[in-house]
Amino acid sequence: MENAENIDLAQKIDDYNEIIVNFSEILRQENQALQDFDVKAVAALFEQKSRLSLAYRSMVAFFIKHQEELKGIPEATRETLKKNSLELEKLFRENDLLLKTRMEASKTVVGAIVSATKIAAETQATSYGATGMYAPMSSRNSAMTINRTL
Repeated sequence: MENAENIDLAQKIDDYNEIIVNFSEILRQENQALQDFDVKAVAALFEQKSRLSLAYRSMVAFFIKHQEELKGIPEATRETLKKNSLELEKLFRENDLLLKTRMEASKTVVGAIVSATKIAAETQATSYGATGMYAPMSSRNSAMTINRTL
């Protein structure tokens, strides 16, 4: 029974390491796409990133429950996991920063478009007034939509 548990733990460790390596590669690709402002590439990686994220969380939960068993793993395996985990953590931080930066940039661009549209609407737009004659239109009551993801 103990040998079966060791094999299962060894397999879990191998699976976890594979997940970490694959997740790191996806994050590298996404980080590069974010730096290149390649929204299509980021979107294409979403499903894979979601699946790996779920698998990663599941493995972390397993290892939290089995911390005692992990104390007996070989030093070389421990070092490999530590090295790969630190690399993944670095990529997580970079990804977080890039995502926040891109979202802020998008908000800024949308804000600039809205402001420019309001100014243009105030200076150029007309509509029928209460008397039936052309009158300047108030931009406060104007609706605007953006039909494309930035």
